[in-house]
Formats: sequence, structure tokens, C-alpha cells
Amino acid sequence: MKYDVKQCKILRKREIAKGIFDVTVHSPEFAQAAQAGQFAHIYVPGKTLRRPISICGIDREKETLRFVYQIRGEGTQILAEQNEGDDLDILAPLGNGFQLGDPSRKAVLVGGGIGVPPLLGVAAAYGHNATAVLGFRSKDAVILQDDFAALGCAVRIATDDGTAGHHGVVTDCLQDLDFSVIYACGPMPMLKAVCRVARERGVECQISLEERMACGIGACLGCACKLHRDGKEFYGHVCKDGPVFPYQEVCLE
Repeated sequence: MKYDVKQCKILRKREIAKGIFDVTVHSPEFAQAAQAGQFAHIYVPGKTLRRPISICGIDREKETLRFVYQIRGEGTQILAEQNEGDDLDILAPLGNGFQLGDPSRKAVLVGGGIGVPPLLGVAAAYGHNATAVLGFRSKDAVILQDDFAALGCAVRIATDDGTAGHHGVVTDCLQDLDFSVIYACGPMPMLKAVCRVARERGVECQISLEERMACGIGACLGCACKLHRDGKEFYGHVCKDGPVFPYQEVCLE
């Protein structure tokens, strides 16, 4: 299965932080096909463009997908008004996800804000071999901490204002950790800092880019990003060529 459009019933919905919603939908086909790090394009009633939402969790046995998203505008506000029992029109699974490799390696998962949810699928693969380092504005914005811990991960929290965990940035929490691979998703300043750590340590690093999207399948240029591969620079699409890239391929400056 490449990608398809399905009507998916909302089985569970809850607000886990102010303006952040956790939604589980029933979708047997998508649950079998999706991979950690991929995303879905969800139709918003009354709007022309769908909204890209990262896949947070995949349960193949229960045939469900889980999404955690934040209200950031009128479209996501409308999505937040959908309730349990309603159907969502979903185009999925889209993009290239994380290459998980050998789960016996020591991994660090670095997430910032709403970039945290797509890393939960990586946590499910690595379990106790992973440390999740999660950054938020404040204590009130912390999400999914218990979910990472339930999968066996060690969890470190950093907040901008010091109201929870370390007072500072996520990369401060990496200094004393031993790891051979980094998986990261979050705002660009955070990703740049994480990539510097990867270069200094000489370790593998995969980053998931956050970008506004229109079509979600590479047909438009709404999510163009500068990449370099095989010694050449070119513009690719976050939706089609990513959203996950080896950090060396992305022109971050």
C-alpha cells in the first residue's frame, strides 16, 4: 500500500494540554502500512487544503492510528471540534519515516514541542535502549512524558522557563549521555543544535522537518527545502522526500 484516502472513525479523543489534542482513529489498512515518522493529511470540513498531522502511534493489533496535534489556526481548531464517533477523511500514510536500524543500539530521541509526538513510534522500537529528551516552553506544555516512560525509555525534560526538568535547551541534556544514533523532530533552531552535537560526536542522526504543506504528495512546491545529495544541491519536498532526512542532506543554514 502506498497511500490512500479512508474514512476513519474517531475512537478516542482527549485534550492532554491546553490546545493539544490526542486522537485515536480506527483504520486497519493504515495501521498495517504506516511507519514511525510518517504523517497523514486530514481533510478539514469547509476548507480546501488538508492539514498535515504526524503519526504519533501505530497499533497494528488494534488497527488504530494515533495523532497528537496542537491548535495553530482555524483548520486545526475545526479538527479539534470533531468528536468520538465522527469520521475523519484521511490521506495516508505519507512521506518517508525514520529508518530504525538495530534497536539494540543506544538511541537518543530529541523532541521539541509538537515535534515530540512522531518520536513515540521510535521509542516503541528501542524501548529501554532509548533516552527521550523532550523540550517544552513550560510545565503546562509538557506532553507524552508518561508514554515514553511506559515504553521503557529514560526521559529527560527541559523547559524554557525552568518550571519542569532542566532549565534550558534540550542539547544541554545530551552532554553526559552515551548514544550512537539520534532521532530528532522540532523547531529549526533545535534541529541545528542537535545536528552540531551529531557532527561533534560523529554519530548517525535523522531529523524530521516541520513545514507547511499544501498537497502532501509532492505535486506542489509548498514545502520546498534545499537539500544536498551526491555532491549536488537541489530543492526537494519535505512531504515527499522527507519529512525525515539524514541530517547531512539538509541545508540548515
